[in-house]
Amino acid sequence: MSDNEYYEMDEIHSKVLRAGRRTYFFDVRSTKADDYYLTITESKKHTNDNGNSYYKKHKIYLYKEDFENFREILEEITNFIVKERGEEVISDTHQPDFYKNSGDGQEIKEQRSEDELPSEANAYTDVNFEDI
Repeated sequence: MSDNEYYEMDEIHSKVLRAGRRTYFFDVRSTKADDYYLTITESKKHTNDNGNSYYKKHKIYLYKEDFENFREILEEITNFIVKERGEEVISDTHQPDFYKNSGDGQEIKEQRSEDELPSEANAYTDVNFEDI
């Protein structure tokens, strides 16, 4: 059996979150004992000096016994971030008029062209962590 065939048998359910140059894969898989677990894979596109593209991947394995604690901490941390910084994205990657601190306390306005901004085609997809 090839690795590709094994992967197809192992994959139970999947969701994809496209987020600019990153893509997140949420995959339900099966253990040898036929129990389910979750893998979360971050795939980020990079470019070599010669212009060729490649992807770096990072993977997290999350088992059922950790779901509740994971969900609680994820909710706590995301609520903290929104409470402290709001829901608005503050980033030179996402805003054409981002103000960056110069290091001496002065803010420098960086203008980005439309070509440098993420396309709407790569917009975020809603993911409900309550399904975990």
